[in-house]
Amino acid sequence: MNIYLQNTLTKKKDIFMPIKDGEVGLYTCGPTVYNFAHIGNLRSFIFADILKRTLTYNGYNVKHIMNVTDIGHLSSDADEGEDKMVNALKREGKPMTLNGLKEVGQYYFTKLTKDFDKLNILPADIYPYASDELPAQIELINKLLAVGYAYKISDGIYFDTKKLLSYGRLGKSTSDDYSRVGVNTEKRNIRDFALWKFSDEGGIGFEATFGRGFPGWHIECSAMSMKYLGEQFDIHTGGIDHIQVHHNNEIAQSEAATGKILANYWLHNEHLTISKDKMAKSGDNFITLKTLEEKGIAPFAYRYYLLTSRYSTRMDFSFEALNASQTSFARLTAFLREATLYGTIHSEYREKFLEAINNDLDTPKAIALMWDIIKDENVSLEDKKATILDFDKVLGLGLGGGLTSSYEKFDIPKDVEVLLEKRKIAKESRDFALSDHLRKTIENKGFSIKDERDGLQSLNKI
Repeated sequence: MNIYLQNTLTKKKDIFMPIKDGEVGLYTCGPTVYNFAHIGNLRSFIFADILKRTLTYNGYNVKHIMNVTDIGHLSSDADEGEDKMVNALKREGKPMTLNGLKEVGQYYFTKLTKDFDKLNILPADIYPYASDELPAQIELINKLLAVGYAYKISDGIYFDTKKLLSYGRLGKSTSDDYSRVGVNTEKRNIRDFALWKFSDEGGIGFEATFGRGFPGWHIECSAMSMKYLGEQFDIHTGGIDHIQVHHNNEIAQSEAATGKILANYWLHNEHLTISKDKMAKSGDNFITLKTLEEKGIAPFAYRYYLLTSRYSTRMDFSFEALNASQTSFARLTAFLREATLYGTIHSEYREKFLEAINNDLDTPKAIALMWDIIKDENVSLEDKKATILDFDKVLGLGLGGGLTSSYEKFDIPKDVEVLLEKRKIAKESRDFALSDHLRKTIENKGFSIKDERDGLQSLNKI
């Protein structure tokens, strides 16, 4: 069955066709780690997780990269203001050093990954830190200078947008009347943007052949996505607010350097708002996952709540709606506890589910299908459970927790065998963090694992 995705690049719903059969390169715009993530940020990561799970459910092998921005993201997209990470150092009284930046970045990213675990967000294959990937960024800037798409002025290296005729085509932002790139009288064109900003004397900076400073936010994503996925890959995701500036600039840099289309599909999630205002990391609408937990809301209930709307639809958050979702989620889990054995996945419902989720990730319809199954008197309790848990491979609501399975013989896939061996080695070397990570990876592939007293691992299908 074909997968259809709403492609911002073409402004229409396109059939997904990967560059390589059976494989998908997926890049997700990750966090700028200067503060805790709010629940609006988490919507973007849950959306990318649903996409990844859908692709995997359809048999694709997904290579997923999510960047971690720990320097280079200025307080304004207009190449103005202080670096957000530098502001975090000042806020927290940390030393104005590169080590200080790394310390703050790693602290907030660790907190974010704990939110990921609570929300059952599958880990990316690689989380490259911007500060660790400077050689690739400097190399890309040098290439743009060499081919004439970049130029140097007093405060940094800039991209010449007039030289790229296709600049701004994502979201059809092609008019010079639109600009969030600020006014700088030295720039050749109003929309030219910084690839590298020079450091003030005594300020934080990295050494480069063209001058000491730090990379622009946009060049980081171009360099890291191409380093790990190649000059052309399948899908790039991010928030809708990235379209006009950040993602158009990514495309411009990459395509000017390589002559190739960076990503064939660009998918963007809409905002989560409060009283119609965009959620932000400052002000009264800064709500974290911890805030919800303190109010008695389970993380899985928040995930369920988000899935009741399309990722591309703006959601106006309210605790009333969230509490209703928590009630529905509790009813769902209570129903699944009624049966102690698994039955057979219902083929007709599975086909309907696949049709819904492959239609640009229609999670509201997928949620509705679960309730249709529960109400269907012609389907046994055991078959209902098996079918809903099959759906949960995509929905990721953790519905298989605490359930028992009847014994059955089955073949263990080769990739699961490899993971089991790696986990055995990790346990023997007392690397419990890696052991737990591998357990979760095995479970996400549809198998439960039990450690026996003799050191063996017993496996069963979920």
